[in-house]
Amino acid sequence: MRPRTTVRTVVLVGVVVALLLAGVVSFYASSSPDGLEHVAAGLGFADTAGEHASSASPLADYGIAGVDSDRLSGGLAGIIGVVVVGVLMFGLTRLLHRRGTGSSEED
Repeated sequence: MRPRTTVRTVVLVGVVVALLLAGVVSFYASSSPDGLEHVAAGLGFADTAGEHASSASPLADYGIAGVDSDRLSGGLAGIIGVVVVGVLMFGLTRLLHRRGTGSSEED
């Protein structure tokens, strides 16, 4: 008989995998421009782009302002992103679960 896998185990394994991907594997991401930047350069309008509204934010350009190492900066930004999304999803799941299990009165 196979041991039973719980939802908690699946979630914890998923979180660990996401943190490893964001924090470690991101070190080896390509430094080449993404598809949009490549097309813009190919069509000759890449130089007309300006700064975006969040360019001065702490996590702009997939890194953390003030961290000198690009690899460390990118890894930490990825980990922060995973944690923020995880907390938001946990909160949303709890909120929706409470709404779904509340007692409903029929008129």
